[in-house]
Amino acid sequence: MSVRKREWTTPKGVAKSAWVVDYSDMTGKRRQKTFAKKKEADQFAATATVEIREGTHVADRDSITVAEAGKLWIATGENVGLERSTINQRKNHLENHIKPLIGQTLLSKLNLPAVREFEDTMRREGRSPAMVKKVLTSLGSILSDACERGLATRNPVRDIRGSRKGRERRAERRQKGRVEVGVDIPTREEIKALVAALDPHWRPILVTAIFTGIRSSELRGLRWQDVDFARGEVTVRQRVDQYREMGKPKSEAGTRTIPVPPLVINSLKELRLKQGGNQILVFPNPDGNARSHTNVVTKGLQPAMVRAGVTIDTGKVDKKGKPILQAKYTGLHSLRHFFASWLINRKEDGGLGLPAKVVQERMGHSSIVMTMDTYGHLFPRNDDGRELADAASALLT
Repeated sequence: MSVRKREWTTPKGVAKSAWVVDYSDMTGKRRQKTFAKKKEADQFAATATVEIREGTHVADRDSITVAEAGKLWIATGENVGLERSTINQRKNHLENHIKPLIGQTLLSKLNLPAVREFEDTMRREGRSPAMVKKVLTSLGSILSDACERGLATRNPVRDIRGSRKGRERRAERRQKGRVEVGVDIPTREEIKALVAALDPHWRPILVTAIFTGIRSSELRGLRWQDVDFARGEVTVRQRVDQYREMGKPKSEAGTRTIPVPPLVINSLKELRLKQGGNQILVFPNPDGNARSHTNVVTKGLQPAMVRAGVTIDTGKVDKKGKPILQAKYTGLHSLRHFFASWLINRKEDGGLGLPAKVVQERMGHSSIVMTMDTYGHLFPRNDDGRELADAASALLT
């Protein structure tokens, strides 16, 4: 491995210079790489020496582009049987975000500054913070796949995340994931009004959603064999994706048993009698197949919200001059948020007062970090108000 300065004169008489790294790779093949600055050449030489010794070096001529690596990454996902929705998300990130901005960059030239510039460019072009984070995660996954294939030696996405202080990352997660009562989470009064306004057709599925907190995909994939009337429990064992294909829960933690109140059990018993015991799914569509998420939201949840008066004013009026109102909470995830808050709230406030670990298990979160980042601020503090005054008084007397 040698670093030398090369000097020459252009046909117009202009003096030029560059720094050239001469080296032989793992196979003994001679390679050259040119740099404008000696510092850059020295850094490459030092890195290449280690990579050659470890048998991981990939020269520019043998490298592939990010776009090509992305195609291999998608193929990997298809080969291991990832869900169609996940594969489509990978394709979307690659085609609409990664390829247009960084797709032609060689993996061997993709470094930390290049990834940071890619991240900044996505923000400048108006992509949301959530989308930037998702696409950056996909790029990191592409590079990990390339490293496993021996097509790349480093993953600068992992490096850029590791360079950020853990405190800053946790603060970003908390700020992004934290939900608020009355904004993201229906209040107790709103849930009472909603339950009272449910019509017989939609009551079983929405009451189950409120008092189990299971995800829309899990709710629509629930089978009668997963409902234990005697014990008053519902067990999540499968989910249905956006293409109505059945599969396992999102993670191992997603398989869980949730105790439910008599209100849910009685509602499900009535539904079972009405169906006549011929259905496999608890909440099928008229054809006996899984309902779509949109159907439950637009036909069931949102009209019930409007009937219950849980609405916001759109600022528009109808032909009769009356204000047009719409549902305050437009998605089923708001009911999942309420369930979490109900588990957390103190018993004197109408909740169950459960510890964080139990909340994590019933929500089906893969880690306690996810639970605390989203709902940690809802847990009651034990050193507030009267308890704090009593403790201070006991200490000083």
